[in-house]
Amino acid sequence: MSTETTTTVDRNLRKERVGIVTSDKMTKSITVLVERRVMHPKYGKFVKRSSKFMAHDENRDAKVGDTVKIAEIRPMSKLKCWRLVEIVERAK
Repeated sequence: MSTETTTTVDRNLRKERVGIVTSDKMTKSITVLVERRVMHPKYGKFVKRSSKFMAHDENRDAKVGDTVKIAEIRPMSKLKCWRLVEIVERAK
């Protein structure tokens, strides 16, 4: 198997998330809040759970309130191991 096919296969296995930008005050970094709905194990009701991710934004395009897609990468710093893929929707 060539290295090109190995690279594309590995890159496709990386996680992607869609969330809302909560902070863009850092240089080339954004904080993204990702919400998901999980069923409560006992009561069966859907409950909102959220996670915050630090993502790398090379061009500083994303602003607070934007809906963005982020992808997993190798760790860039202690907390930052995601990168901005695209801005899905701009804040109104």
